[in-house]
Amino acid sequence: MPITVKTVGRPTTESSYVRAALHGMALTFKHLLQPKWTMQYPEEKSSATWTISSRYRGTHRMAVDETGKAKCVACGLCPQVCPANCIKLIPGEDEQGNRYPLVYEIDEFRCVFCGYCQEVCPEEAIHLGVHYENAEYGREGFVYDLKRLMAQPHEMSTLWDPADPKGE
Repeated sequence: MPITVKTVGRPTTESSYVRAALHGMALTFKHLLQPKWTMQYPEEKSSATWTISSRYRGTHRMAVDETGKAKCVACGLCPQVCPANCIKLIPGEDEQGNRYPLVYEIDEFRCVFCGYCQEVCPEEAIHLGVHYENAEYGREGFVYDLKRLMAQPHEMSTLWDPADPKGE
């Protein structure tokens, strides 16, 4: 099949841009008269028309059991599956043969908040929370150790459920 070239001619009459400018100004004035969607952020964090989704993936947290210990069994799946390589895990074992993390750190600067660590965890120990205010004064504040992960008070995120594709 040969390639054909279609030649498009330029307009022969002079066009005025006044009509386009007036249309743009009318659109601007229409938006000036509509109600505003601005939220006064530090004082107002949610409203009747806007709340953060329960599936939002924010700051990590570690679940604890009834005795106050981390549920993590240091299986090593979360650092294995992490695409950003932001999880550092050093496993340990007690006298009874129970595994636990000696060192568990997540670098929130490197994290892409994909949720793979939460999905792969067999004990459902690590979770992404719905916390989004992560201001610190230094870079070292964004490396969350095990103690800080266990002390996170925010609620856990509910990631997408394949049985409920619309997320309702």
